[in-house]
Amino acid sequence: MRIIFSAIAVFLIISCSNNNQEKDKHTVFTYNETAGITSLDPAASSNFENIWGVNQLFNGLVQMDDELNVVPSIAKKFSISNDGLTYTFNLRNDVYFHDDKSFKDGKGRKVIAEDVVYSFNRLYDSKVSSALSVVGIIDQDEKNKKGITAPNDSTVIILLKEPFGAFLSTLTMKYFSVVPHEAIDFYKQEFRRNPVGTGPFVFKLWDEGTKLIMHKNPNYFETDAQGNRLPYVDAVSVSFIKEKQTAFMELLNGKLDMISGADAFNIREVLNKNGELNEEYTKKFYLQKERFLKTDYIGILIDSKLEIVKKSPLRLKAIRQAINYGFDRDKMIKYLRNNIGKPAHAGFVPHGLKSFNENKVKGYHYNPEKVRDLLAEAGYPQGKGLPEMTMYATENFKEIVEYIQSQLAENHIKIQISVEKASVLKQAVINSQYMMFKKSWVGDYADEENFLSMFYSKNFSPDGFNYFHYSNPKFDKAFEESMKEKNDTIRRNLYQSMDQMIIDDAPIVPLFYDEVIRIVNKRISGLGNNPMNLLNVKTVKKN
Repeated sequence: MRIIFSAIAVFLIISCSNNNQEKDKHTVFTYNETAGITSLDPAASSNFENIWGVNQLFNGLVQMDDELNVVPSIAKKFSISNDGLTYTFNLRNDVYFHDDKSFKDGKGRKVIAEDVVYSFNRLYDSKVSSALSVVGIIDQDEKNKKGITAPNDSTVIILLKEPFGAFLSTLTMKYFSVVPHEAIDFYKQEFRRNPVGTGPFVFKLWDEGTKLIMHKNPNYFETDAQGNRLPYVDAVSVSFIKEKQTAFMELLNGKLDMISGADAFNIREVLNKNGELNEEYTKKFYLQKERFLKTDYIGILIDSKLEIVKKSPLRLKAIRQAINYGFDRDKMIKYLRNNIGKPAHAGFVPHGLKSFNENKVKGYHYNPEKVRDLLAEAGYPQGKGLPEMTMYATENFKEIVEYIQSQLAENHIKIQISVEKASVLKQAVINSQYMMFKKSWVGDYADEENFLSMFYSKNFSPDGFNYFHYSNPKFDKAFEESMKEKNDTIRRNLYQSMDQMIIDDAPIVPLFYDEVIRIVNKRISGLGNNPMNLLNVKTVKKN
C-alpha cells in the first residue's frame, strides 16, 4: 500500500492536463539518494544527502558559485570593516518565504532582517546545531553586545570576536539558511519534514525512504542572464534506492536523470582506464568530472606524550616520510580508481582551492631509494629490526590499503591491515587509540582554513579534529596570522607555507584528491558542477 500510495501521490503531483487534454509538458529532474535523507531542516545540514535537499528549498545571505567565489543571495551586497570584525549585509526586497499553512492565510511573507537574526540565533541552541561554534561570532552576552543585529528591515550586522578570513565562506554552508519563525513555531520538531524556505523549489511530499518531491517556486527571486526567472524545470523528484545496480538500471531505463559518486556504480564496468565513459554509454549519457574539496589520507598519531606513540617507530619522522615515498600513487589511481581523483603529490590542501600548487608545495612521489636512505637514517637499514605496524581502515578502502601494504613490503616496511566498522574506526581515532588510520576530509566550506585547522595545536582530538596531535609552533603562528590577514595573496602564501610544514613533518600520508563524478542523461543541460559537490537544480533544463 505504501508503494501504491507513493506512486499515486507522485503521479498527482507532477502530472496534469488542461481542459483540451494536451500531453503533459511538465519537466521533472530525477536523481537517486542511496544513503537517504534524515532531515530537511538546514540546521541538520551535516551530510551531502541532507545538504542537497536543503539547497533546493532554502537560501542564505550569500552563496558559492561554481568557481567557489562568495556571491550575494538574500543579501544583495555586503561589506567588511577595516578591522575585519564587522560584516554588514544589505538585503534584497523581493525575497519571499514559500506559501505555507504556518503563515496567516497560507501566504508566504517577505523576508526581513529580523528573520536572519532569528535564524542565526536559533543555531546557538546546541540541541538544534553546533554550527555557530565554528564561525567566531560574538556571544549574545559578551560585553553586553549582540553578535547579530538588525538595525532595520533591510540591514543585518554581524560582529566577530576576532578577524576570521574564511568567515564569508562559512556563511555559504546550508546551516545558515534563513527560516521563518512562524514555521518553526507551528511545526516544532516536525519542521525537519515540513520545510519552509525561500529557495527555487517548494516542498511538496516526502515519503521517507521512498520518494521526495519538490515543486518549482513561481515566486523565486533569482533570474538568468537574460532576465528569465529561475528555476526552469517544474519539479525535482528524489528516489532512495539503496542497491547501486538497481539505481544504475533506473538510469539506463530513463527513470533517473543522474547518478552521482564513484560508489554509485561499478566504475570498472562503466568507465575505461582513462576515467571516461565506455562507448556503449556515450550515446545516451555524458560524464561530469570536477575537482572535489576532499583529501583521502593515512593519518598518523605522533603525540610523544602518549604511551602508544612512545612504543611505535611511527614516532620517527624518517619512518613516516619513508612510508610516504614507499608506494606509487599514480598507479593506485589509474588501476584501482580508473583515474577518478588526482594522485596527492602536493600537500593536504586539495586541488580546487586557490592555494593548491604542486610547484610551491612539494609532496611525495614513489622513490625506493629515498625509502632505503630514510630507513637507514631511522636505524633500520633495509628494514632490519623494524616492527610490523598496523593500519586501520574500513571495508570500502580495503583494496587501496592492501595495494599500499604490498608496495611497502617490497620496500622493507611491513604493515598489517585491520578492517574496522566505520563507527568503531571513528571513535578510536577521536580517542587516540589507533596509531595509523585511513580517513578522508571533505571541506565544509571553500577555504583552506577548513583543512589546515586540523593541524592547529589547539584543536587536539577529542575536542577538535587534530587526530594526529600535531604540534608545531611555527605552524600555529602562521595559522593565527592567516586568520587575521585580509590580503588574499599574503594569506595564500601563508597557507602554502603551512601545507609544506605538514608535508615535511609527515603526520599524514596524502593519498589522492578526490573528484566529483556524475553520469547524466543527455536530455539534461545546465547542471552545474563545483568542487564543493553542491547540487544546484535551479539552472537545469530538460529536453
